Amino acid sequence: MLLKTVWCYDFNRQRSNDIDRELFAKGIGHNTKSRILLQNNELSLAINRIYYGIFYCLSALAIKNKFSTSKHKQLIGWFDRYFVKKNLIDKKFSKIIHKAFKDRKAGDYNVLSKFSKEEVEQSFAEMKMVVFEIQTLIQESEEN
Repeated sequence: MLLKTVWCYDFNRQRSNDIDRELFAKGIGHNTKSRILLQNNELSLAINRIYYGIFYCLSALAIKNKFSTSKHKQLIGWFDRYFVKKNLIDKKFSKIIHKAFKDRKAGDYNVLSKFSKEEVEQSFAEMKMVVFEIQTLIQESEEN
């Protein structure tokens, strides 16, 4: 698994910049994929890609801040501790990330789980907001 390799990386500055850019680009790519899946009514798959769009962007932010983990919940917990509790980002973004994670697990592992098109459209809109905020945090960390 590529991310496990990334998380164990020694954070050499130049290589770290390459990794966080690649992870962020991968997150943006999932934005496009989830939009296509939504348009084709592949709603559970769209929910999965929506979460992973957020996850890869959040992973880029973690790399930028020299945080490493191979666990999704630890990554989200780190984000909550480092950004939400310190009031560096609005708590609504944490709620969106937690909901996206919960929905992704339901869509992947619960065969009876169904999502309406409206729910997925809302999740897609929220993903774009979260990604924008994460991008802002990354840019701010580059300026400091």
